[in-house]
Amino acid sequence: MDLGIKGKRGLVCAASKGLGRGCAEALAEAGVNLVINSRTEADITRTAREIAERHGVEVIPVAADITTDEGRARVLEAMGDADILVTNAGGPPPGNWQDWSREDFIRAIDANMLSAVALMQALVPGMMDRGWGRVVNITSGSVRAPISVLGLSNTARTGLTGFVAGMSRQVAGKGVCVNNLLPGIHATDRADSLDTGVAKAQGLTLEEARAQRQATIPTGTYGTPEDFGATCAFLCSQQARFIVGQNVLLDGGALNVTI
Repeated sequence: MDLGIKGKRGLVCAASKGLGRGCAEALAEAGVNLVINSRTEADITRTAREIAERHGVEVIPVAADITTDEGRARVLEAMGDADILVTNAGGPPPGNWQDWSREDFIRAIDANMLSAVALMQALVPGMMDRGWGRVVNITSGSVRAPISVLGLSNTARTGLTGFVAGMSRQVAGKGVCVNNLLPGIHATDRADSLDTGVAKAQGLTLEEARAQRQATIPTGTYGTPEDFGATCAFLCSQQARFIVGQNVLLDGGALNVTI
């Protein structure tokens, strides 16, 4: 399917690896010219070169922390006008609700809610002026069903979900579609980190911990960044013009709900 976005310009955050890179690869394959960022210069420079060479599009790397004012300013300067925005940031650490301080919550909300809001405030007005735009926020399946050890993430990402629910309806009439993409467990460094924690807590090997979690997923496997990126690219396509304010869950059927 031709997604109809060849020649568009997009920003994909936290894109040197994992789900962010999956989204960047899929958009580049569709012909989108990109600005991508991550905190490590060597990683993001290498990723940009590989994506550009593979797909024949322009990919500008920016080494910056998207969760800080300074980092966002650097990325936005490199981006200029954007047709597509994919927000993404690493999740806060797991833990126990009794141990988190106010500062822990503020850091999580800054990283996983307010950074995405700031990027939308910076780029969506231009999309509205031009009459076309797509925003995909990478959140988490935990906004549908909370994960007890990820309470900081549950809190921050649910706040972003509430913001998007209202804001997306206000901009849709200008041709801008804003949606959230909710990953379950995908084969990324984040999954490895969580599985390692379970392995240590339960006295398992990493392979045993991974197999234990995979058994809870109807597909019997983790998702891949390629699966995730393909869905992101569709939400950014011309064909997605009637999808507004939705929370699209990609979890292999792990969340057992009717709606």
